[in-house]
Amino acid sequence: MEKIISYPISVIYYLLFGLCLAVFHPIQWICLNVFGYQAHKKSVDYLNFCLLKCTNLVGTTYTIENRETIPQGVPIIFVANHQSMYDIVAMIWYFRRFHCKFVSKKELGSGIPSVSFNLKYGGSVLIDRKDPKQAIPVIKGLSEYIEKNTRSAVIFPEGTRSKTGKPKEFAQSGLKILCKYAPSAYVVPVSINNSWKMVKFGFFPVGLGNHLKFTAHPALAVKDYKFEELMEITEKAVKEGINEYKQV
Repeated sequence: MEKIISYPISVIYYLLFGLCLAVFHPIQWICLNVFGYQAHKKSVDYLNFCLLKCTNLVGTTYTIENRETIPQGVPIIFVANHQSMYDIVAMIWYFRRFHCKFVSKKELGSGIPSVSFNLKYGGSVLIDRKDPKQAIPVIKGLSEYIEKNTRSAVIFPEGTRSKTGKPKEFAQSGLKILCKYAPSAYVVPVSINNSWKMVKFGFFPVGLGNHLKFTAHPALAVKDYKFEELMEITEKAVKEGINEYKQV
């Protein structure tokens, strides 16, 4: 029944969602090329605010826990599970004070209005998942960027999104590079719940009435841990905050 009801609502939803992407693409270009980074960053923030408001149309609500505990004035490495594109939309808006930059697959770097532009010019990095060697200098560059500019990187160690919410095994290499070249950073594990339900029917129609929950766990200073210990604590924190993991 939910799927049937969602069809007409999803048509309206995607029209509005697409309109936001189309309108903000030239706005981003103007902000970046005329006014610089800060103006572009603001345009991206408000693009994602508008996208979040679009999700309210399909009954989506959000809870962000422990955001106030995240250290400020230091580089941050957010490590989260990955369930859908709505993870990214929500993190850009709700964690906007931290200037989130993403490690994304190169396919997203072209063809998507607003999204591709921001990934290419907003400080995020694009990697070829078929070529692990290519990713090393790219992620190293992101590490040095957040270290120098006191911003944040977001990495999804599962590599690809979970279609059922159940977390996959975490890869270590990306986080290891980030920690090595951003030694003053703090790792903040983030557990994401129910984002996968937005796309449980695939791209169309959209899942209705979902409550997305983002929980930030205690920050871990990179300098205070050996990497193996840091990785273990981070993965455990993220997974223990995921509903589908608890049910296993």
